[in-house]
Amino acid sequence: MSTATFRRLLATMATATSNTPMEDLIRRKVTEALNPKTFEIFNDSHKHAHHEPMRGSTSKETHFRLVITSNAFEGQPLRLRHQTIYGLLKEEMAMEGGIHALQLKTRTPAEEERQEKKNEE
Repeated sequence: MSTATFRRLLATMATATSNTPMEDLIRRKVTEALNPKTFEIFNDSHKHAHHEPMRGSTSKETHFRLVITSNAFEGQPLRLRHQTIYGLLKEEMAMEGGIHALQLKTRTPAEEERQEKKNEE
């Protein structure tokens, strides 16, 4: 079984029994499309549950912060990187109770390495 097939199988299994189906779907789509070196997802929905647009919503997965490091971003300006992510998740952003807000940090492995070195100083 290939690594990609194994990842898809794990993603399918996780979604079937998960309490975080939207997070799982985001993880699967981004991983399949970008093969990230590092990928962090933060569900910040609880911080916004009291906001007017969220009142009455039953979804607990509406606000996400994504930190993605991928070679796929090499040579792309920030705008194109973000458009790539929005394109991957456009259905989830359009659906009722879907993604309401995305905060994105997109970088290449070289950019991540530079940031880590800077943080060590």
